[in-house]
Amino acid sequence: MLHFIAGGVCAAQGFRAGGIHVGVKTHAAWKKDVALIVSDVDCACAAVYTKNAVKAAHIHVDKRHLADGKARAAVINSGNANACAPMGEENAERVCAAAAKAIGCPAEDIVAASTGVIGQTLNVSVIEAGMPELYSSVSHSPEGSDAAAHAIMTTDTVKKELAVETTIGGRTVRIGGIAKGSGMIHPNMGTMLCFLTTDCAISPEMIKSALLDTVRVSFNRISVDGDTSTNDTCCVLANGLAGNAVITEKGPDYDAFVEALKALCVELAKQMASDGEGATHLITCTVTGAKSEESAEIIAKSVISSTLTKAAIFGADANWGRVLCAMGYSGEDFDPDQVDVAFASAAGSIPVCAKGRGLEFDETKAKQILKEHDVTIAVAMGEGDGSCTCWGCDLTYEYVKINGDYRT
Repeated sequence: MLHFIAGGVCAAQGFRAGGIHVGVKTHAAWKKDVALIVSDVDCACAAVYTKNAVKAAHIHVDKRHLADGKARAAVINSGNANACAPMGEENAERVCAAAAKAIGCPAEDIVAASTGVIGQTLNVSVIEAGMPELYSSVSHSPEGSDAAAHAIMTTDTVKKELAVETTIGGRTVRIGGIAKGSGMIHPNMGTMLCFLTTDCAISPEMIKSALLDTVRVSFNRISVDGDTSTNDTCCVLANGLAGNAVITEKGPDYDAFVEALKALCVELAKQMASDGEGATHLITCTVTGAKSEESAEIIAKSVISSTLTKAAIFGADANWGRVLCAMGYSGEDFDPDQVDVAFASAAGSIPVCAKGRGLEFDETKAKQILKEHDVTIAVAMGEGDGSCTCWGCDLTYEYVKINGDYRT
C-alpha cells in the first residue's frame, strides 16, 4: 500500500538537500540558483537523458561518472544551460570537483545538471566560491528539499516536489523527487530536470531498469510546446538505508518499487504540464479502445501536442474537430468512423462526437466545462483494449511573451 507524503528528496532516509543563490542568475539576486542533493552513503544511481542530438555538457560528464552505476550526490544549477557553450564539459567537471571537495568524495561520484539559457559560458567560479556555503546549508529536513526545488527553477511558477511511501520486504521504503520544467517540454527519455532519491536497497542494474520502466509512462507522456530540450535529465539515487533485502532481479519487490516510482513520477509529470509556460489549463487526454497501448499513446500524445487543440482549450472552444484532426496526422492507422470524443472537467462531461460525426450539444455547458483548470479530452477508438493517458497544457498569449524575451 503506497501513499504520498511530504519531504521531497529529503523524505528518504539518509538524504540531505539545499539550495542557495551564488550568482549564476545575475538579474535576480534573491533567486536561488544552485542546488545540492547528498546521500550520507554511496548510492546505486541511474539516469536517462534527452534524445536531442544536441546535448548539454553535463550529460556527457554524467555518462562518464555513472559508468560504474554509483554516485554520492547531485549538483544542479539554473540560469545557464551549459549547452553549446565554451568550455562546457570542463566547467561541468569543475562543478563536480567543487562539490566533491566539499563533501569529501571522488569527483566521479558526483552527477551534475544545468538548466537555463543555451550558448553562454557558465560562470563556474561563482559556483566554486559558493559551494562551501551550499554544502553547509544542506539538511535532512523538508526545508532542505524545498530550497533545492526552488533553486532548479527557471520559468517555473511553482516548485515541483513530492514523495511517496510504500512497504517492500516488510520495510518502509520512501521515494522523493524534485523536478523543474515549464517550457521546452516534449521529452523522449525522462524530463527536463528531475532528481529522485530513495532509501530502497536495489542494485544499479535494477534501478536503471525501474527508471526506464517509469519514464516511459510518466515523463514521456507529457508535452507543453513540442520542443525537446538539450538538457533533459532524470536521475535516481538509491542508498539502501531502508534495510530491505537488496532487489537484484524482477519479482514482487521490484514490482512494488516500480509501482511507487511510477506513482511519484506521474504526479511530477502532471505538475510540469500544469505549469507549462503561460498555461491556464492542464489538459488530460485519455484514449481507450485502441489497437494497442502503443497506438493509444501515439494518438493521445498527438492530441495534447496539437497547437490548434491547445489554442481551443485556451479559448474554452469545444472544437472537437481539432482533436480528430490531430489523431489523423498522428501516423497511426485507425477507423475515424469508430471514434467517440467527449470533454470533461469538474463542471461535468459532454459528448461532442460519436462514430466520427458531430453531435448536437449545449455550447454554454461545453464552455463551462472547458473553463475549468483541469480539462479531460476522452477519446474512445472502438477497435481494441489498448489505452493510454497523456498530459499537456493550453497555448496562451503569455507563452509567446515569455519566449519572445527569454534570453534577455
